[in-house]
Amino acid sequence: MALSPITRRRLASFRANRRGFWSFWIFLLIFGVTLFAEFIANDRPLVIRYDDRYYWPVFQSYPETTFGGEFETEADYRDPYVRQLIDAKGWAVWPPIPYSYRTINYNLPVPAPAPPSADNWLGTDDQGRDVLARLIYGFRISVLFGLTLTLFSSAVGVMAGAVQGYFGGLTDLLFQRFIEIWQGLPTLFLLIILASVVTPNFWWLLGLLLLFSWTALVHVVRAEFLRARNFDYVRAARALGANDATIMVRHVLPNAMVATLTFMPFILNGSITTLTALDFLGFGLPPGSPSLGELLAQGKSNLQAPWLGITAFLVLAVMLSLLIFIGEAVRDAFDPRKTIGAMGSAMPGEPAAAAARKAAAE
Repeated sequence: MALSPITRRRLASFRANRRGFWSFWIFLLIFGVTLFAEFIANDRPLVIRYDDRYYWPVFQSYPETTFGGEFETEADYRDPYVRQLIDAKGWAVWPPIPYSYRTINYNLPVPAPAPPSADNWLGTDDQGRDVLARLIYGFRISVLFGLTLTLFSSAVGVMAGAVQGYFGGLTDLLFQRFIEIWQGLPTLFLLIILASVVTPNFWWLLGLLLLFSWTALVHVVRAEFLRARNFDYVRAARALGANDATIMVRHVLPNAMVATLTFMPFILNGSITTLTALDFLGFGLPPGSPSLGELLAQGKSNLQAPWLGITAFLVLAVMLSLLIFIGEAVRDAFDPRKTIGAMGSAMPGEPAAAAARKAAAE
């Protein structure tokens, strides 16, 4: 399907912002790599050839008896005895980092946290777990959590803002007073209280944050609907008998989505920051989960191990910086002033308004 001229110009404007354009691809590359974290950092071999048969421990669990052991329990591939059994009749291919985020290295030359070494490239945390493996898994869960929260909160915020702005009047007044009260609540303290009452998992924590994050887009979408509800094409659709839901979704929402897409990278940034802050305070993901905030907390508690705080801080800083740059590029791409300026359709001496009308006619 061919792209419209406006869409092509927005893409050209996005590419013109070199910092944001390359930040997008760098972020996409890093996130894409972390999606395959199990193939990069794992305490299980990727593939085992034993007794002329192939096994895939990264996908399936096998008992120790499969490889000639004595126990029916799952094989511990880091056990020297199990390795000897496999090497006697075959071979195994290990991932580049032979540790998962939860694997404890019991063969450290010094007490944990151990400094970087050939075995643990970025050292270990205070429980002997590989820092690099936890960073890879932590990056993935942070981005997935942020993306999920951003999508859900944006959907709720867009619907609330659409209803508030389209109907206006008493609906708008009551909704505005409710949002003002809701946004005035001490969000962080309430999240800490709720998280201390229950043991949050990924989805429970997502629901708690969704209670307060949906208001981020309400004011923007409300303003767009208040502006557009009296346009001629909206009045024409209403006069032709279109119902309110059809007018909101088909005629007004596309204009509001421009502002929504502009804000989404910044909302994603805030979602990741909130999760990191809760993990740092100990009210986030369950203990043992790979978390950048938990690594930062370990760095604060273990000042003699600077690699903990420094690596977590650098990963978080790079992630948030890339998202900020992407957000700036998206904002520039949807800026109507820059879009009109990038059209290149105005003849010398032709007014900007005439160029805009010409672009709309296309």
